[in-house]
Amino acid sequence: MLHSAGPGRDPLAIEAQAVRWAGDAIEYVDQRLLPHETVVRRATTAEELEDAIKTLAVRGAPCIGVFGAYGVAMLRAQISDDKKFEAAVARVREARPTAVNLRWAIERVLKSKDMLVEAQAIHNEQREIDRRIAEAAAELIEPRAAIYTHCHTGALATAGTGTALGTILFAARAGKKPRVFVGETRPLLQGGRLTYYELTQAGVDATLVVDSAAAISMQRKEIDLVIVGADRIARNGDTANKIGTYALAIIAAHHRIPFYVAAPRSTFDFTLESGRDIPIEERSAEEVATFGETRVASKGANAYNPAFDVTPNHLITAFVTEYGILRPPYGESIADLQLRPNMSALLSTS
Repeated sequence: MLHSAGPGRDPLAIEAQAVRWAGDAIEYVDQRLLPHETVVRRATTAEELEDAIKTLAVRGAPCIGVFGAYGVAMLRAQISDDKKFEAAVARVREARPTAVNLRWAIERVLKSKDMLVEAQAIHNEQREIDRRIAEAAAELIEPRAAIYTHCHTGALATAGTGTALGTILFAARAGKKPRVFVGETRPLLQGGRLTYYELTQAGVDATLVVDSAAAISMQRKEIDLVIVGADRIARNGDTANKIGTYALAIIAAHHRIPFYVAAPRSTFDFTLESGRDIPIEERSAEEVATFGETRVASKGANAYNPAFDVTPNHLITAFVTEYGILRPPYGESIADLQLRPNMSALLSTS
């Protein structure tokens, strides 16, 4: 542990560095402890990198990608034996199977001549990607719009400025005064702990909603749009995101509310035909059987605890990317996205 900030101490300067290269280690904000305590930890081994990802101390698909990229560069500097290095990288790569950004970033770093330079480039590109996503979404958010969002997609989730939540904060800074309804996101409460906190710190009108109240919120609170992030998107537009997203999309469709997904090009897995091919991580029953540190079910209770679900493409109104808004038919618009250059190519020519 490098730093701890208790309640009442402004932690935003630390949170702006969700993940950073520290020479001999990767430093990261432990997201499990927010909003009550801000703790920056150090990962120096493959085991510590893997543990940080598996335990959700580091989470959010783009952030995991940045973290994994720096981690591989660090491991290469530590491990000269190729077989041992490959084994260490495999541990990190497989730490979370659903989020495609982790594998994408690691493979990109492995192919580079200078791994650290490439990892730093991925991090810098993510900041630019987030900015462009927010700008692209501006036309979708009207002044004083009521927005429903789920899980957490802010700075801590991307190591930049955020995807879905970044678009909301961008609208707020532009003077649009959005009203945001935040799904708590059981079982680990990323919405309640992280999104609500980030919005209130920014002075945005935010209301916390238990997940089971999403339907009545859309029915009675005049929600104008739903916007969420993504962990993996197949080339037909089927989208894996935090568990509960599929249900929200169904509810939004019933109430004829636009349902948007904000995600970078790196989250699109062009190798997968549809959502049927997306692996879904299943986590410990203990996460469901407890609420925080309090047990709410009998010891040894059985629980089904998928970390993600897949929203079918026909429930998604549009995708917001760094290249603009993608609309149906997704077989065509996502195919066009695949032909776009990586952000690295764009930044190198700008």
